[in-house]
Amino acid sequence: MIPGADEARSLVLDEGTVPERLDRVLARVFDDLSRARLQGLVREGLVRCDGIVVRDPARKVGAGCRINLSVPAPLPAEPLGEALPLAVVHEDEDLIVIDKPAGLVVHPAAGHEDGTLVNRLIAHCGVSLSGIGGVRRPGIVHRLDKDTSGLLVVAKNDLAHQGLSAQFADHGRSGALERAYLALVWNVPEPRAGTIRANLARSRHNREKIAVVRDGEGREAITHYRVEDVHGEGGVTALLRCHLETGRTHQIRVHLSHRGHPLLGDAVYGGAFKTKAARLSEPARAALDVLGRQALHAVELGFLHPRSGERLRFESPLPADFSRLLAALG
Repeated sequence: MIPGADEARSLVLDEGTVPERLDRVLARVFDDLSRARLQGLVREGLVRCDGIVVRDPARKVGAGCRINLSVPAPLPAEPLGEALPLAVVHEDEDLIVIDKPAGLVVHPAAGHEDGTLVNRLIAHCGVSLSGIGGVRRPGIVHRLDKDTSGLLVVAKNDLAHQGLSAQFADHGRSGALERAYLALVWNVPEPRAGTIRANLARSRHNREKIAVVRDGEGREAITHYRVEDVHGEGGVTALLRCHLETGRTHQIRVHLSHRGHPLLGDAVYGGAFKTKAARLSEPARAALDVLGRQALHAVELGFLHPRSGERLRFESPLPADFSRLLAALG
């Protein structure tokens, strides 16, 4: 195909084919495009059945129908590419796994229009990005907070975006997706291994915060945790390994704060615990000041490759600021 040109695709349905929705037929045959993307192409008048433009994705098509599809060349990504450092853990034609440093915003937004992970990915991937939703851009299937470090996977085409999105939507309940975080918290949770089930929603008092709400409100949120280590006399702080069964905004931070164990350095959900820093040793207080963020790191990420079905699993070493704090708490 000529770069920048529309791509023409066609198929003829076999004799004996049972009448079926057009969008389902297209999604089954052209599985590198999402069903939503194909429905959009139909509505844009880019699909012909026996030479006639069809704009209804639910239109039934059957035996002998000749279908022609025109796929527009991907539009340039709206955010601009920026050739800035990027810690690539794994990359292939479908996806890229990044070890995100703390302080890096994932997607452009008000106040963070450039310098984001997306800007860096556009520059790094270049022409290897294909049209996700018709735009040449990386497909963000999950995010990490600006000040959370660790592993993040990004899709480079529609097929990968569909496959990864399905795994993240399932939240690992089928066993395909694994996500683990290391968190440093105040006090030692009891029991030392357990599950936090508490629905989350945007706070009514501060729209920039997430809050625990009553059952029947908000969205289901489930966090599994296990105490890995305890520091200080009487257990001033503890290192937890957390596994997500759901992936809500600020989930680990809110759940642990709700249980009385906010993350060290979390100014949003742990502000009431600032005075507890006085119980730390002088080296630990200094290391916490240097950290200057919530002590949360996405340490493990596993999933099935959306094209090959191969199980991929990655681990990220603790960043220097987190390691220094952990050693000082020692």
